[in-house]
Amino acid sequence: MTQADASAKRVFICGSALRGQPDHNNLQTAKFIRAAKTSPRYRLHAAADGWHPAIYEVVEGGIAIPGEVYELSLDQYEHLLATEPPNMYPGDVTLEDGEVLTAILYPQELVKQHDWPDISHYGGWAAYKAAVTQS
Repeated sequence: MTQADASAKRVFICGSALRGQPDHNNLQTAKFIRAAKTSPRYRLHAAADGWHPAIYEVVEGGIAIPGEVYELSLDQYEHLLATEPPNMYPGDVTLEDGEVLTAILYPQELVKQHDWPDISHYGGWAAYKAAVTQS
């Protein structure tokens, strides 16, 4: 994306909109840029009985969460936000290479309130979903 192309936004996807996941169509025709990982400062939980991921930043004990970078038009970005579950919100994440992108985050206090399981050890949302599908 160039400075001249201000009508596009790069977004880090790490949940149910990943390639091969059920909500990938929510990205519409967004351009896949590359696979990426966050810096190791995040935790990942299975929210709402595993219906969707919940990612948030932590001060210590974080992991690098794998995902994908997409370039979305502003219309595609607005559509993506409109299709997200309740309480999810856009926020910055830092990738392992230092790039800061928007991702869809979840409030840590709600994760704790509902005691949703920490699935960080699975190595990402797609790995978690594959593991629970096979069990």
